[in-house]
Amino acid sequence: MRKLLLVFLLLTGYISRPQAEKDDKVYFSEALAMHLPKYEKEARNAYRVNDYERGSALFDSLVKNSLRNSYIDNFRFYNLRKKPVQLYEFKKPVYLITYSSWCVQGKGEIPAINKLANKYKDQIDFVVLFWDKFSTVKDIAKKFNKYIKVVYVDERKNSDPFIIKNLKHSLGLPNYFLISGDKRIEDIRRSVFLPYNASEEKSYELNYELIEEGISNHLITHVHKEDIADISQ
Repeated sequence: MRKLLLVFLLLTGYISRPQAEKDDKVYFSEALAMHLPKYEKEARNAYRVNDYERGSALFDSLVKNSLRNSYIDNFRFYNLRKKPVQLYEFKKPVYLITYSSWCVQGKGEIPAINKLANKYKDQIDFVVLFWDKFSTVKDIAKKFNKYIKVVYVDERKNSDPFIIKNLKHSLGLPNYFLISGDKRIEDIRRSVFLPYNASEEKSYELNYELIEEGISNHLITHVHKEDIADISQ
C-alpha cells in the first residue's frame, strides 16, 4: 500500500521533483543594465567633441562584445487592430526595425524593405515597430507591404515603460535587430545614413545590400543572391 501511495503521489505531483536547472540565458535587458552606463558615458564624451567616428565605434563595440548572443526579452507591442502582441509569438527569425514618425526613413529604404520582405516572407518575420500614436502609425503603415507586420507603442500613455526604456531610450533609433528563431540577438545595426543629395536609386541599393547581407549572414543559412531589382512602385 505504501508503494502504491508513493507512486500515486509522484504521478499527481504532490511530491516535489528536483528543481530544474536555472535558466542561464542572459537577456537583452540584463546585458543593457550591465554595459549601457559605460557606453553612454564614453559616447557622450565622443559626441561632445564631434568625434562621430569614435561614437560609431563605441556603438559597434557595445553590440559585438556585450549585446550579441543575449536573448531578446518577450516585449509586448500593439498591432493595427490595437490588440497586444508579444515578440515571442513570431516563430521565425525576426528582422525587427524600430522607427518613429518624426525620424524620417531614408530615401529608398522602405522600397528595399518591401522587396526583401516579399523575397524572404517564408523564412523570416519582418516586424516594424513605431514609437507613436495609433492614428499616425496606421497611416504610415500603408507604405509597407502585407508581408511586414507593423506594430506600435504609444509612449505618451506610459503603459509599457519596460519596453520603452530598453528598446527606445537605450540605443536610440532607428535600429535593426536581427533575432534568431530561438530569440537570440545575432546583431544590432543602425540605418544607412547618406548625404542629402544621394539619389533614391543609390539609397535603395545600399539599404537593400545592408539588409540582405544581415539576413544571409545571421538569419538564414542559404541565400541565393539575386541582382538588385528596380525600385518597387
